Amino acid sequence: MGLTAAVLAVDAGNSKTDVAVVAADGTVLAEARGGGFRPPSVGVEAATNTLAEAVSRAFATAGVTGVGHVAACLANADFPVEEEQLTAAVRARAWGTTVEVRNDTFAILRAGVSEPRGVAVVCGAGINCVGMRPDGRTARFPAVGRMSGDWGGGWGLAEEALFHAARAEDGRGGPTELARTLPAHFGLDSMYALIEALHLEHVPPHRRHELAPVLFATAAAGDPVALAVVDRLADEVVTMATVALSRLDLLAEETPVLLGGSVLAARHARLDDRIRELLATRAPKAVARVVTAGPVLGAALLGLDRIGAGPRVQARVRAHFER
Repeated sequence: MGLTAAVLAVDAGNSKTDVAVVAADGTVLAEARGGGFRPPSVGVEAATNTLAEAVSRAFATAGVTGVGHVAACLANADFPVEEEQLTAAVRARAWGTTVEVRNDTFAILRAGVSEPRGVAVVCGAGINCVGMRPDGRTARFPAVGRMSGDWGGGWGLAEEALFHAARAEDGRGGPTELARTLPAHFGLDSMYALIEALHLEHVPPHRRHELAPVLFATAAAGDPVALAVVDRLADEVVTMATVALSRLDLLAEETPVLLGGSVLAARHARLDDRIRELLATRAPKAVARVVTAGPVLGAALLGLDRIGAGPRVQARVRAHFER
């Protein structure tokens, strides 16, 4: 049966997908988890099939065949044309009467605020920032990598650490403990050996993301080069947040700045402290905090916003996901 007053919340990232069926009173009827959502590498149809597998399980658990509204926060929905394409793909599955697709960064933002107002910076594999106001105005960036002006994210941090470590070992750069700690993480004794292992894929490419925590540990031990990389990330996070606040005319108002994604959620002391120091100077009214709730909560709240659910309903769904 269809449950016309319910919401299907979808948070689909590169590595995993979470879905939830939420009744109009805020009761979570079902949840399911699926694989990563990667349209650029597998195509829109195959990526949507991944969503469908998780949605089918959630619908079966909830005992429904459809809902009133689908709130889908999807990775790789970076441009309006991609949102339109993905909206059409989701609408074609007939999961709900209405469909709204947003970039998955909006789920982090909405999960961390009591109303749709604020700015979120997400630093996981990559880096992105969005802002929103209750009147519907948004601020965002293309966030497709270096060609769109981005710097940071776990992948970028790993590349930066490798760059400095390689140059330290062969003499083109100054000394850094990264030349020892990066290869040691994989049981290797030199950067030459690590570069060879990565190049020949004896160390699988996806394992490069493991080097970001090594960078932070090396920085915490006092290495100047590693510290400089961490400080640069803090500057990038605050720059994105400040630009988004400015675009939304929120610099002069007390506004939440939500920090999410695996790198920021890890609460590295140097990074945390530096972000707050820079915000105090550039955006003194900003109130920074880390989002720990799962982003599917944000998708659910965006869906409930759409159907006009009140604070009591939103509190019920928030209590479910924050327990």
